[in-house]
Order: sequence, then C-alpha cells, then structure tokens
Amino acid sequence: MTNPLLEIWETPFELPPFDRIEDAHFAPAIDAAMAEDLAEVEALVAQQDAPTFANTVEGLMRTGARLDRVLGVFYNLAGADSNPAREEIMREFSPKLAAHSAAIYGNSALFARIEAVWQARDGLDLTDEQQRVLMLTRRAFVRAGAALEGDDAERMKAIQGRLATLGTRFAQNLLADERDWQRALSDAELEGLPQFLVDAAKAAGKERGAAGPVLTLSRSVIVPFLQFCPNRSLREDAWRAWVARGETGGETDNRAIAAEILALRQERAQLLGYDDFASYKLETEMAKTPEAVRGLLMDVWQPAKARAEADAAVLEDRMRDDGVNGPLQAWDWRYYSEARRREEFALDEAELKPYLQLDRMIDAAFDCAGRLFGLAFTPLEVPLYHDDCRAWEVTRGGEHVAVFIGDYFARASKRSGAWCSAFRSQRRFPDVQTPVVVNVCNFAKGDPALLSYDDARTLFHEFGHALHQMLSNVTYDMISGTSVARDFVELPSQLYEHWLEVPEVLQTFATHAETGESMPRDMLDKVLAAATYDMGFQTVEYVASALVDLAFHEGEPPADPMAKQAEVLAGLGMPEAIVMRHATPHFAHVFTGDGYSSGYYSYMWSEVMDADAFEAFEEAGGAFDPEMAQKLERFILSAGGSEEADVLYTKFRGRMPGVEALLKGRGLAA
Repeated sequence: MTNPLLEIWETPFELPPFDRIEDAHFAPAIDAAMAEDLAEVEALVAQQDAPTFANTVEGLMRTGARLDRVLGVFYNLAGADSNPAREEIMREFSPKLAAHSAAIYGNSALFARIEAVWQARDGLDLTDEQQRVLMLTRRAFVRAGAALEGDDAERMKAIQGRLATLGTRFAQNLLADERDWQRALSDAELEGLPQFLVDAAKAAGKERGAAGPVLTLSRSVIVPFLQFCPNRSLREDAWRAWVARGETGGETDNRAIAAEILALRQERAQLLGYDDFASYKLETEMAKTPEAVRGLLMDVWQPAKARAEADAAVLEDRMRDDGVNGPLQAWDWRYYSEARRREEFALDEAELKPYLQLDRMIDAAFDCAGRLFGLAFTPLEVPLYHDDCRAWEVTRGGEHVAVFIGDYFARASKRSGAWCSAFRSQRRFPDVQTPVVVNVCNFAKGDPALLSYDDARTLFHEFGHALHQMLSNVTYDMISGTSVARDFVELPSQLYEHWLEVPEVLQTFATHAETGESMPRDMLDKVLAAATYDMGFQTVEYVASALVDLAFHEGEPPADPMAKQAEVLAGLGMPEAIVMRHATPHFAHVFTGDGYSSGYYSYMWSEVMDADAFEAFEEAGGAFDPEMAQKLERFILSAGGSEEADVLYTKFRGRMPGVEALLKGRGLAA
C-alpha cells in the first residue's frame, strides 16, 4: 500500500495529509525512516574528505529529515488523540527509537569527525550562530555518552532504551487512570453546581457514552467541581480519585516505575562523570547548580507558606461556621476559598465565566500578537487530526509566517494538561522551512465554550510558546524557537500571560456569551484586584513539587520515592490542607521523559524574568510599547537558542533580574 507518511506532501503549506494517514501507516513509516536515517549517517561518516563544519555538522543536519517528519506527526497524535493502536506503537517503538538515537550518538567515527571540527574551530571563520551550533552539537554527543567506550558505552545504550520504555509506560498508565475513572452524577448531586459545570459534566458524559452527566479527572471538570460542590463527602471522593492517579495498584501503578527511573538516571549521570543526576541536568541550564535552584525556591517558600497558613486559618473558621468540625482538609480548600473570594471581592466565577468565551479569548490572544508583532491570523479549511481542531495561517505584511493549530477541548483520548508543540520547526538550512505549531489544551466543551480565568491564562501561556516558535528566525532548527535552556523556555509563555491582565484587552474581548456586552468595569476591577488571590496556596503546591523533584535527583536516588516525598514535605513543614501540585505517581513532567526532570523549578526561574520583563513594558510606553515589542522579538522570540539565555535576556533588559519582581507579582512581597 502507499504510505502517505513517506510521500512528499503536496498539501496546503505542506501540512501532514491527516485525512489519508491511518494508524497502520506509522510502524512501517518509522521503520523505513530509521533505516534511511542510519544510511545517511553512514554515508556521512564514510566520506573521504577531511571533516569540516559543512560536511560534518551541517551534513549531520541533512540526515533524518523523513524520520523527523514522521515522528512529528506520530508524537503529536499520540499525546493529543491516543488510542490502543497508537499506544501499542509507542510501546513498541520507544526502545527502538532510543536504540536508534544511541546508534547515532554512540557512533565513534561520527563523533571523531565532530571532535576534529571542534578542535579546529578557531581557524574556521564560523559565524556566531555556527560556533553556537558546533558547541551544542558536540555537547549533545558528549552528554549522550559518545566519549564512553566498551562496557560503559553498552551500558549507556541499555539505560537509554530502558528509560524510554519506562517513560512511555508511566505516561500510558497515567492516561489510563484518567481515562477510565468516571462517576455518574445524580440530579441531587448536581444541585448547587453552576450551570457551566453541569453543562461540562453532561458533555463529558456524552463524550464517554454515559447515560447522563459524569465527573471525570479532567482538570477543567474536577477543579471547578472541588470549588463549587457543597457535598463535602462527594468532594472528598472526587479529590481522592484525582490525587490517586498512578497510585491505584495493579497494572497502572507508577510507583515502582518512578523508583527505577530515578536509579537509572543516577547511573547514567555517574557514567558521564557527574556526582548525581541533578548536577548533570542543571549544568546546561541557567541555574547551573542544585544550590542555585534551592536558593530561589526557598526564597519564595517562606513567604508563600506564611501566606498559605494565614489563609488556612481563615478558611477553617469559615468551615466551622458551616458546622463542620475538625481540621481543614485538601478537599475543602478550593470550596471555601471560592466562597471567600465571592465575599471579599464580590467575584463569583459562575458570573465571570460567561464573559470568558473561548473564541473571544482566542481573538484576544491573536489581537495582542497583532498589536505587538504585526501578525495576522486567517482561518484555514484544511484536514486536521481531530474534529475539535482548527487552524489559521499566520502572516505579517501579507507574507506567510506559520500555520497555527488549536486543539482546545478535553477528551478521553488526550493526556491531561496543556502544551505547545510543533509538527515542523522554523529553519533556513538545509532548506527554508516555516513552522507548523499546535497548542493543545483541556478546556470543557460547551455551547459556547466558557473558560475560567485560569483557563484563559493557560490559553495565553501556551500561545506565548507558540509565538516563540512562530517568530523564530535562525538558520538551524536545532536552535529554533523553543530549543533553549529549560529554565528559559517558560519566559515567553509566562510573559504573554500578562497581556490577559491588561484592562483594555479584557474590556474589548471579555464579552458576555448571551448579551454581547463587555465585562462591566466594576467586575473588571474585581478580576484584576483578585489576580493574586489564593497565591499562597498556588505557590506552596508548586514549590513543594519543585523541591521534591530536586531532592529526587540530588545524591543517591531513593529506593522508595514515596517515602522520600514524605520526608521532603515534612522537612518543609508542608501545610496539612495543601498537597503537591503533582505527586510522584502522576508527576508526568518529571517521569515521562527528561524534559523537566530536576527542572520543574524552571517555571519559577522563568517567572523571575517574566515579571521583570513586563515591568520593562510598563516603565516604557505601556503594554503595547512598540520599541519594547521590537526588542522582545529581536532578543528573545526570534533568537531561539542562538546565544546563552542570560546573554539574550541581558540584551533585552540591560541586566538580569532579582526575585523581588516575582514576589511583588505574586502578592507575596513583605
């Protein structure tokens, strides 16, 4: 049969031909593309010409194009629209792809050529970008074990393959727990819930083929349920199911997997000459050392904990006023906090939500990008991978820039959370390639779809990542877009969230779903005044997760990660009514791959910069100051990983920031 994944895509903007791709196409396409990639690498190594940047480093970049294209489609679909066939392909190919990567990065003849170019670099008249790419290429080979020999090299390959298998299992176990749990809600149990939540439960029931409304473990359903459900025992049942993901026993339990992952990471780091995995991982980040990470997190922990404990006392008093004795519990916090917010700010999320229509918030994100960077967004009618998806052509001055795909709604086939990824990244070598970027979210469906304020912030956050991809302007895709240090990658996304809080943006785009009227000025003022409400809770649950992640990867790995988690939280004096945002068995950031392992702190590291960066706009001509927008694009959004992150930020701002702007932005400053 013909395989569309292996063909030249004669489609609009060379998009994947989603309407022709079937699951049966993936395995043969990946196999064929891997074989082609290895043949290309062997030809590169076999050439008789002396190593140069062009024939070795750029030569390596010419390899694997078909494999990149096939995997770009597969991984995006496996995360956003999984099914049993795709899960089986993932299980089969994760270790194969790890072995494939190991075969390339462990190719001693290839590494010798790269090393020869590196040693001769001072006399090669390379551009700054080429020097950066050479350094990053060599570093990637060294950190993958290219300099290892004999048994150590073979052991590194085995570790990489096993980690790939375990990461896939962790992710699929978590998806299974989220997908398989649901609880039917009776008419009596729907009483007291706002209409938007009732509608979301009904939509979830319909999507899952249930007879009526159901509660699911999608964050867009479970969080508002915990906020608004007056039935305390029902809240407890829902909360326990939510926090038990990956910890239910049986085939989907992730605790032993987490322990093995941590042990293998430590062994990998020591093979490469590092004391522990945290030291290995952080060496290439802005933070550089575990001590620097812990210093930032603890600077924030103490004021956040103090705020959370003061808030807990207030919420417990409210609970006692309801006739409930005993301590405030984790399933009580959101319910009583929402009640307190309604009282103190006269702000009811049920009243706010009709003003936060999904389509209008998309328009708001697009409009801000137009005012800041001159981008325009035109809807596209093209085949996509799911009926929920929609696409736009992105242009500037009439010139094509990118294709943007939005996949916004929760469904059983989609892993939880929100993320930005690319089917194709920007580059100019070996050919000109414009990006195809996708934002994936898990918002509740509705007619129209309504967002919480946190949902709207998530939409802006992920679109900030998309702008980093779409405005990239570099030669080589290995430094394109979001290919930057992990603790820098969240800067554009978290910075873009600030534009949601610009009053004129909300006044223009926060319009009522039924009346079309703009959000009243008094409600707008309340929204902005409440922006830092409950920030003690939010900061504590996040920082606790980041500190546990760091502790997992410092020193000897724990034989029992759950015991280590408990030890760290006890040492911090974790408030009793707050739990980690991501407990170990469902800490996907850390255990489904190496991306955020020993790096969950990076959101806060980037937040130090994003708070300071938005202050730069405010100090200039305001949120849409054209000169600051140009600097942001030039030194951050278009630059990718072409220079070290601190160099890029200093070029933008003139200096590196301190933690003060972050504490001020979170309302935690003394």
